[in-house]
Amino acid sequence: MDVRWRALALLTLARISMGVQFQSLPSVSSGVMHDLSLGYAELGFLIGLYFLPGVAFALPAGAAGHRLGDKRVVLFGLVLMVLGGLLAASASSVGVLTAGRALSGVGAVLLNVLMSKMVTDWFAGRELSLAMSIFSNSFPIGMGLALLVFGRLSGVVGWQACLLVAALVPAAALLLLSMRYVPHPNDRASARQQAQSAGLDRRALILVCIAGAMWGTFNGALATMTSFSPQYLAAAGMDTATAASAVAAATWAVVVSVQLGGVLAHKLNAPTALFSVGCIGWAGCTLLAATVPELAGPATVAAGFVLGLPVGLILSLPGQVLQPSTRAAGMAVFFLWLYAGHGLVPGLAGLVQDWSGVAAAPLLLTSTLAIGILVLYALFRSVAGTRSGARPLRAE
Repeated sequence: MDVRWRALALLTLARISMGVQFQSLPSVSSGVMHDLSLGYAELGFLIGLYFLPGVAFALPAGAAGHRLGDKRVVLFGLVLMVLGGLLAASASSVGVLTAGRALSGVGAVLLNVLMSKMVTDWFAGRELSLAMSIFSNSFPIGMGLALLVFGRLSGVVGWQACLLVAALVPAAALLLLSMRYVPHPNDRASARQQAQSAGLDRRALILVCIAGAMWGTFNGALATMTSFSPQYLAAAGMDTATAASAVAAATWAVVVSVQLGGVLAHKLNAPTALFSVGCIGWAGCTLLAATVPELAGPATVAAGFVLGLPVGLILSLPGQVLQPSTRAAGMAVFFLWLYAGHGLVPGLAGLVQDWSGVAAAPLLLTSTLAIGILVLYALFRSVAGTRSGARPLRAE
């Protein structure tokens, strides 16, 4: 196997552990709430706590990778995920579970920032959108596996055992990467490169921030749709199990659309068309779900089949503006926007729903944000100075 694709396969497999560990707690939430006497607000905080460290640690993660080497920092991140997972699995109080969840989240930040930079190193200028679509699917695949396994397993062995299994998955990833992954030549720039690097110039910083705003908006909108759709579908007349199945089907549909988008981006020179179909299709489906309750279930699943089309393109944008010596810092800025979106948008959706009293308000917000992603892409192209129909800055 070509060294680039082998590296991608190893990084993708390792990152599945992040999706498994994130989703492990929501998948066993009933048992956790019962045993630790948690309310929904406390549970929601613990779920979101996995991403919260990104606000503080995204930029230091990029700096650490540049100074110490990407592989070293990623392996350290996996160690933190294992330790945090073991701590959470041993929890008999909310405080211990909180500490374990936070420690795992810090490790996940190191993975998210630096693994994306590592994929960019291997594929910059060639097949980057395709590679990023494959890599980005690792997280929802991990979530899907956790949904399939831990919900049933917790009823047999208990939620602590499920969290223990979730801690062993990054342990396996740690072993895999330490033994099999060969670093890219750009892993840990030489002292001379560091001395010559002037850091991110103003134009590159602006473009990375716009791309990051796209990614943060996308993930915040997706989290809002998947978090608020079950209760909306139940209010629209579905039973709880059917509503949950519809959202699960939409989640797996996202995996399909992300990969399809990566293939189409690789085969076609039509990024604007993919962005338009994905964003307008997503907005239309969620608007339909919000305004025609009897079609809300099929519309939610249909949204999953279109919303992932531009994902590979979004993730490839930083690689088109960053130089090898600035990729670590640039990807850290990019992911800072991701964590802001993850943390702020679902909360905003809840506030809008409470203020308006409209059950469909979060879906209407999702529809609006989907169009906002398209607007941000147009702004990116404008700042980048590309011609209509051309790929931003340089071809892949």
